[in-house]
Amino acid sequence: MASLDKLTYPSLSKPDYQRQMDALQLALMSMQLSLFRNRQRAVLVVEGPDGAGKGGLLRRALRYMDPRSVRVHPTGAPDERERGQHYLQRFWERLPKPGQISVFDRSWYGRLLIERVENGLHDVERARREIAQFEQMLIDDGILLFKILLYIDEETQRQRLLARLNNPEKHWKLTGSDLSAFQRYAEYQSAFEDLLEYSSSPVEWHLIPANDKYYARVHAMQCVQDAWLAHFGAPAVAPIDPEFEQRARILLER
Repeated sequence: MASLDKLTYPSLSKPDYQRQMDALQLALMSMQLSLFRNRQRAVLVVEGPDGAGKGGLLRRALRYMDPRSVRVHPTGAPDERERGQHYLQRFWERLPKPGQISVFDRSWYGRLLIERVENGLHDVERARREIAQFEQMLIDDGILLFKILLYIDEETQRQRLLARLNNPEKHWKLTGSDLSAFQRYAEYQSAFEDLLEYSSSPVEWHLIPANDKYYARVHAMQCVQDAWLAHFGAPAVAPIDPEFEQRARILLER
């Protein structure tokens, strides 16, 4: 596997971004509606360094989706109850019901990233094995599992964290853990490289160069669209119930 040091970072013009974004948002909305009406399930995992644009991507990808069937789980440190359980327990509890999408803004891979770098996790092989078994169970149960890794270089991370510091409206986004992660950028890079090498089975990672936010958002959403079509096929939205449509027209077209 090539080092992340060798990653190239394409860019996208604003007009191209806006044109493609409009089409992708509507396409993902149609797919989500099909999933909801056909009682299917999907899990989206988004990982990446602090400042890589995970939240911005999710806001745009989910913009037109029906909030009744989308659950976004921002994964932080486990609480007191969760620390007394197996680390995967809290993710089992957040898996989608029929007709739902569960989105994990950070995920079970914190075991191989934050816990490894910040807390010195030693039993990495066990964590890799357990996560692979967990993901295989989701797949065997018919769930679409999709994994995105947004990646930025060290200077881009520095600039984005500094922008948070300099903007009072974004102070809440800058934490001590962000600064710690920036100080240990090289260690996190090594952990991300291992993630790509050893945790791409049974589900591959979609590595998205994210120095340019326009390119990263569009490319990530295109990858989601492609994976969705490969798994579920073209959206099969159930037709509106004829009796309901007739009642609605009588009421609304007076």
